[in-house]
Amino acid sequence: MCGIIGYVGRREAAPILVEGLHRLEYRGYDSAGVAVQNGAGVVVTKLAGRVAALQALLARGPLHGTSGIAHTRWATHGAPTTRNAHPHTDCSGAVALVHNGIIENADALRARLERGGHLLTTETDTETLAHLIEEAPGDTLEARVIAALALVEGTYGLAVVSAAEPGKIVVARQGSPVLLGIGDDELFVASDASAVLEHTRSVVYLDDGDIAVLTPDGYSVLDRDSHVQLRAVDDIAWDVAQLELGGHPHFMLKEIMEQPDSVRATLRGRLLPEAGSARLNGLNLAPEDCRAIQRIVIVACGTSWHAGLVGRDLIEELAGIPVQVEYASEYRYRRPLVARAAGSRVVGIVNVVGSTIARECGGGIYLHAGPEVGVASTKAFTSQIVALGLLGLYLGRARGLPTERGRELVCRLIQLPQLVTRALALEPEVRALAARFAEARNFLYLGRGVNFPAALEGALKLKEISYIHAEGYPAAEMKHGPIALIDAAMPVVFVAPRDAVYAKVRSNMQEVKARGGRLIAVTTEGSDDLTGLVEHQLRVPATAPLLSPVLTTIPLQLLAYHIAVLRGCDVDRPRNLAKSVTVE
Repeated sequence: MCGIIGYVGRREAAPILVEGLHRLEYRGYDSAGVAVQNGAGVVVTKLAGRVAALQALLARGPLHGTSGIAHTRWATHGAPTTRNAHPHTDCSGAVALVHNGIIENADALRARLERGGHLLTTETDTETLAHLIEEAPGDTLEARVIAALALVEGTYGLAVVSAAEPGKIVVARQGSPVLLGIGDDELFVASDASAVLEHTRSVVYLDDGDIAVLTPDGYSVLDRDSHVQLRAVDDIAWDVAQLELGGHPHFMLKEIMEQPDSVRATLRGRLLPEAGSARLNGLNLAPEDCRAIQRIVIVACGTSWHAGLVGRDLIEELAGIPVQVEYASEYRYRRPLVARAAGSRVVGIVNVVGSTIARECGGGIYLHAGPEVGVASTKAFTSQIVALGLLGLYLGRARGLPTERGRELVCRLIQLPQLVTRALALEPEVRALAARFAEARNFLYLGRGVNFPAALEGALKLKEISYIHAEGYPAAEMKHGPIALIDAAMPVVFVAPRDAVYAKVRSNMQEVKARGGRLIAVTTEGSDDLTGLVEHQLRVPATAPLLSPVLTTIPLQLLAYHIAVLRGCDVDRPRNLAKSVTVE
């Protein structure tokens, strides 16, 4: 969740490092810092605050040198203060490092180091690493890093420099993504490809246990026994322009508006209209494998968990396979009945080529949605639903789903990008609606069936970026507690497309109206029977019921966005959040 960037080459390092931090700020933005090797030692500048403040500080006191490391932080251990900001150093200031991850035995290491005479000055777990490297045996920095990490329990993406070995960066990975960028007579290290894309498209993704050594003359990748490892050089498919605002005021709005293209990209080349099926060669599942599946577990967090709930309905309906959806953070601590170690197949639905999930899975589906810089996920959510729809179709056809039903779903999928464009045309109407509710203190989002997850996602988006308390519930469960909250000050958003449970949801609306709630309905075109029952209607185009969350979600994304803007919130960098959560 923190951003790491490192550079070694022949150019001034500090401007490159700060530029990389700007690209990474969506991964953490409560403090930032750089460490540059200037030939005489390692010089550190850091502060609590945004990268722009660091840039201003460096403008007043420039750091000169052609190698260095930098970090933008999302606080875990220790408050977001200048003292706790990275880079961290050892007792002498000769070793500096930046870290993403959690050192789980940091307290024990801290006690041991302090008994040995080390003076630790921060509240962070990371600082222990610098002191471990300081006292570790070895003739080279990489040998000392390897020796120190042998004492560490936890996860890390790590970049280390030492005054004793100018022009060298040592990198280590365990459970937290790190890559190398291969340029012309220069090398980079980063936690995300976006940080190096302006300089190179050639990257090396490190595996868990890898130690990389970067100098102006080249790089090598070692294992923990110092044996050289071969790692492939991959090309980044993204373009720098995709990381720019492109005329939009915020990345979140840009990414909401990109959804016709992102949905189209997820579908591209994967639909077989005549066969009424999908082409998903990357799954590495033959038809006989599909027929043998007895159960599916979808493991995800946050917005992706909501997409998984939609996927459950898609797969169960189309393929007849029981599906359960689990929070990843909880699933790892249970005794799962299915896991790869027990022989289960693991596939991933991922957006970034070379990501940790992609590298750990035996197959999967790439979304091809392009980079998502806004912390609140939007286009990735709708692309995940589309990918799960493709998976349900693929599995269903292998397991006896009738050809005609498959063809009908393919037809609906082909129409989706155009329908998403029509749903986005509601933006002026949603903006006006946001102005009426921007001062609300609470929201309730209700839906049934496949649109209950859309209600959950709408509530999550609102509280993520506007800091308004919002809850999503199945509409029928409202009577089991949340109905007590409803009064004239409570906006209630119903996700109510015309489907098999529409009449039931309409009955729930009557219950809310009878108690003075203010009703907003996201429904489908032609739902004129809601006039007089609800205060506001946002009508999206009709599609196959199983695919409707792709469309009903869009007004909810726009509503959250415009309310947050009206409240003066930092839409792309909401407080306390970061884009990629790599620690628990």
